Amino acid sequence: MTESLRRSGEYENPYQGDQQHAQHASSPVNPEWPPPPAYQPQQSEQPEPVTVPVTVAAPPAPPKKRTRGPLALLAAVAIVAAAVGGGTAYGIQELTGSDTVTSSSTSTSVVPSSKKGDIAAIASAVSPSIVEISAASNAGESTGSGVIITGDGEIVTNNHVVSGASSIKVTTSDGKEYTARVVGTDSAKDLALIKLENASGLKTATLGNSADVNVGDTVVAIGSPEGLTGTVTSGIVSALDRDVTVSTDESQGQRQQQQGGGWPFEFGGQQFNGDTGLSTTTYKALQTDASLNPGNSGGALIDMNGNIIGINSAMYSAASSSSDAGSVGLGFAIPVDTVKSDLAKLRAGSQS
Repeated sequence: MTESLRRSGEYENPYQGDQQHAQHASSPVNPEWPPPPAYQPQQSEQPEPVTVPVTVAAPPAPPKKRTRGPLALLAAVAIVAAAVGGGTAYGIQELTGSDTVTSSSTSTSVVPSSKKGDIAAIASAVSPSIVEISAASNAGESTGSGVIITGDGEIVTNNHVVSGASSIKVTTSDGKEYTARVVGTDSAKDLALIKLENASGLKTATLGNSADVNVGDTVVAIGSPEGLTGTVTSGIVSALDRDVTVSTDESQGQRQQQQGGGWPFEFGGQQFNGDTGLSTTTYKALQTDASLNPGNSGGALIDMNGNIIGINSAMYSAASSSSDAGSVGLGFAIPVDTVKSDLAKLRAGSQS
């Protein structure tokens, strides 16, 4: 009983004086009891839980499968096309085939930006893509020009340059000669597509956008007048959408070429370079005062970015013979947009 009270007092009042503490210490204690603590144990405060934000890394996305084949190429080109503009749309269509035609809007520069408008730089950049064409037929021989549009030797020229030809020889700007064959013709637009044999790695021209051409724009013409390969002249666009009528009669045109040195055509109700005959066709053309002479037919009309905007097709010469022929500042070119829209038909082998 005494021990029970003693221990109760110890727990109830642990802060008594030293004397009482000493008395308790001298009192007998059951050895099985644990010694009393010197003071009341305090309740330990539990620390408040701290919330630590944990960032769980998202599992890595599975690698995307690489799309292969022409669809991937079209997707990549479509992005570029959206950034560049409408002039590249034709390039997208042609990229699905084995032959690639370089096409761009007039905002794309073939020459360095620092050389934009520099005629010498334009001539240097584009001349390797312009060729001289010599066509032989029963009526004789004729000389014209052409524009390389694929590295393996597709060339756009005028129909009247190769019409009725039994053999075609092509000379590139570096003097190399090739044999060519006619792939397709369109006499209604005075266009033809020929293909070189065993050609590769040729420098191609860039087809621009003739819809962006304005009257007064400076232009460069490159061709082979009178067999003078790579002749460069310059001028401006004098007018747009001129109605030019040319002969579709092979023999008629070739006879006039032999006599007067130029392909006959009609403009403004007048006939030039002889009689066009009864079989004719009319197309819309760009008019230019850049010097064009016999042999420039099928050559390139080029803007200040170095893009092809037209295929030279008709020029007026007041002379009665080719030896006296000379430019009088009245030349016409088929808009390059017409060429682009007709190319699939020509490639398909049209002989219209």
